[in-house]
Amino acid sequence: MSAMSKDPRIKLGVLFGGRSGEHEVSLASAASVIAALDPGAYEIYAVGLTPSGRIARPDELRRMLPGELWDRVRPLAVLGSAASLLSVRSDAAGETEDAGAPEPDIWFPLLHGPYGEDGTLQGLLEMAGLPYIGCGVLASAVAMDKDIAKRLLAQAGLPVTPSLTVTAHELDTDLEAVRHTAERAWGYPMFSKPANLGSSVGVHRIGARDEFAAAVRDSARYDRKILIEKGIDGRELECAILGTAASVVGEVVSAGEFYDYESKYVSTESRLEIPASIDPATSDTIRALALRAFAALDGSGLARVDFFLERDSGTIWINEINTMPGFTPISMYTKLWAATGVPFGDLVAELIRLGLERFGEKNGRRISPRQVCAGYDPA
Repeated sequence: MSAMSKDPRIKLGVLFGGRSGEHEVSLASAASVIAALDPGAYEIYAVGLTPSGRIARPDELRRMLPGELWDRVRPLAVLGSAASLLSVRSDAAGETEDAGAPEPDIWFPLLHGPYGEDGTLQGLLEMAGLPYIGCGVLASAVAMDKDIAKRLLAQAGLPVTPSLTVTAHELDTDLEAVRHTAERAWGYPMFSKPANLGSSVGVHRIGARDEFAAAVRDSARYDRKILIEKGIDGRELECAILGTAASVVGEVVSAGEFYDYESKYVSTESRLEIPASIDPATSDTIRALALRAFAALDGSGLARVDFFLERDSGTIWINEINTMPGFTPISMYTKLWAATGVPFGDLVAELIRLGLERFGEKNGRRISPRQVCAGYDPA
């Protein structure tokens, strides 16, 4: 907790919103976290980022949170302080009633997708010298880029879903060649998805040739790199990581053909089965693979690793790693840990401990022969 404060509560800064297509999902995650935390144990500071990436004014912040939660937070329009290496202020910093409040002990960046989960925000926090929950710059950036993540996981000997990476430019100049290559590789069905996005935004199942062009072009609306993946007839299984521990394995039973955005956040028919109905040996294998994948990307704090269990062969494929999974009431990450015996309050407390531990370890390293990070003074 802050050195000058006599308040025994942990000062937790919650960062949410942002420029990504998952802005609304981030708002839901933040609301869930704020609602679930004990006000007697946490003093919550809120910083909302607008869809344009600007720190929200107090009136905007009010619209980003449910009204019943407003009394639980102290709004901020500042990241860092004058003592930080970097101070980030909005044009409304002076309007915030708590602009002079003590800094949070640690930040919880509950942003999903680009400009929040992809290493950009983590880099900002690193520059500001602020502790935060979750993976660092490298792991966040690599995991967000599904193309690069697959390459590193494959190099580590892990089973990744077969895929082809193409650019939007290639689709514009030679779509037929791309389609022909994908058809020769594995035929239909296949999937197209943006390389750098989450929550299944821009993801399409391609069941036949006449669906190919529209699907890949829509995926290309969200990123310059597109993944075209082999369609796996498999069960969708997920495992949560907390530090060096892996949760029980859960299964997503989607209301649609696959677990797309609508199935995740709109439909009431999708369901989660925790633990998944799989044999103990398969569960152990998935948990071990999840930890290996997390380590291969140099992860820290938390992640959710998604798998396919092929129905006919029983082959296990790693689909992707999510370094800032959703914290909404229906999110798999928190449910997996609850089923493993870690209730929400304990989960957040452990994430804070891990974040502060990582911050302490990093700041204890030297950045020059004479100075360590914590004592660095650019002047």
